[in-house]
Amino acid sequence: MTTATSSSARLTQAELERTLWAAANALRGPVDAGDFKAYVFPVMFFKWVSDNWDYRHAEALADWGAELTPEIEYADYQPFVVPKGCHWADVHGTAVNVGSKLANALDRIQEANRDLAGVFGDVQWANTDRIPESALTALLDVFHPLRLDPDHVSGDLLGNAYEYLLREFAEASGKKAGEFFTPRHVVHLLVKILEPLPGDEVVDPACGSGGMLVETVNAVRAAGGNPDSLRLHGQEINLTTSAIAKMNLYLHGLEDFELRRGDTFRDPKFTERGRLQKFDVVIANPPFSLQNWGAAAWANDPWGRVLCAVPPAKNGDYAWIQHMVASMKETTGRVGVVMPHGVLFRGGKEGEIRQCLLEKDLLEAVIGLPNNLFYSTSIPVCLLIWRKTKPVGRQGRVLFVDASKRFTPGKNQNAMSEADVEAIHAAYARGEDIDGDGGLNLRLVDMDEIASNGYDLNIGRYIQTAATAEVDVEAALAAYQDAREALRAAERILDTKLKAAGFDA
Repeated sequence: MTTATSSSARLTQAELERTLWAAANALRGPVDAGDFKAYVFPVMFFKWVSDNWDYRHAEALADWGAELTPEIEYADYQPFVVPKGCHWADVHGTAVNVGSKLANALDRIQEANRDLAGVFGDVQWANTDRIPESALTALLDVFHPLRLDPDHVSGDLLGNAYEYLLREFAEASGKKAGEFFTPRHVVHLLVKILEPLPGDEVVDPACGSGGMLVETVNAVRAAGGNPDSLRLHGQEINLTTSAIAKMNLYLHGLEDFELRRGDTFRDPKFTERGRLQKFDVVIANPPFSLQNWGAAAWANDPWGRVLCAVPPAKNGDYAWIQHMVASMKETTGRVGVVMPHGVLFRGGKEGEIRQCLLEKDLLEAVIGLPNNLFYSTSIPVCLLIWRKTKPVGRQGRVLFVDASKRFTPGKNQNAMSEADVEAIHAAYARGEDIDGDGGLNLRLVDMDEIASNGYDLNIGRYIQTAATAEVDVEAALAAYQDAREALRAAERILDTKLKAAGFDA
């Protein structure tokens, strides 16, 4: 195998980001912007695998010289096998049928490395109608001068650049972005609240690009703990997105994780002895209001997730919540989930589930976030924090935090600064607005008061501000729709009874 030549200088963050965005620009025209990630990420990862193979091979040669054997090299140096003819240089040096050569190389690398199964996604590289050979060649040419080995780029730098591309692709692909990307400041806040500890078992049942899992590692490292002691798990239904998540974790320098593809509701992958596997930290930003999520099978769910009742067939929000709450370990388990405000006040079966979970005293906090933080939706969202064992001072109570004013306006999306994140976290932890500047409103509410409000968790019921008044309107509209549906159901029953009694309706 040959090694691509390159400057010996280490890449800066800006240089790497410019190059990566140039790779996306190489696809403009023939490839839809929403699909850039499916092409750019596998090529980037292929270059990383090849460059790191070269780096480890040079180390092995320096240590063993002529005595080096493949057995020694793969046992002690190489994390991945690169079969003969499947190196970056073999593909980049191809003059014709580049797509076929690339597809063959990626397939053989996956076959030779069980841990990389599915990591390159399902792009049809040889289909020139989808990606003309000229565009593919241009994409390879952009990456070719880069050296992505440890001498030229650190894991943190590469991981940050990868997240940069995720963010840029999210802006380019609009609503599609919600399938795979959660803004980093939201992830950072949620992880700070859940406070992962060395040795914790962590799962994200809707892991998207894996950002939540990466951030748990960052949090433990920043606190001076050993991030290698974390046991990371993730499940993702989308093939391309699950491949992106695997690449993201590897490029951040993580190797000890389990990421499985599949439908979390119909086929949960983390189970043991007929029950869900239990975790210390359960964290997710799942797809909101999912329809056709599999309610019929939940009537007799074998995994013990129907803690209260089966959620509506047309809305899976409380299926996610119950799945996550059921995945908590005894004593240490805690859950953090991003949800639309509708879960706080919608009636019917969701209201029944909400009351049941509140009566179990598992909900610790409801944190209302600013509007327009996400690429996938502009509606207001909230963080729900659940704990198997709540702190003594919060047992029988729920902390409500209105953080809707803590944001920095942006052109397309708003954002929370590090100061915003720190202020919200401190307020949650202390149960008071430490800044005292009016940027946060919060209140610890007794369960008796919540019960007197019909177990409605609408933040505006407990903290009245101009921002929560907007949500009050949403709550009123939702209640109105529930009432109309109840009226229609009652009319249908009355109509049936009248006809049975011989009256023509």
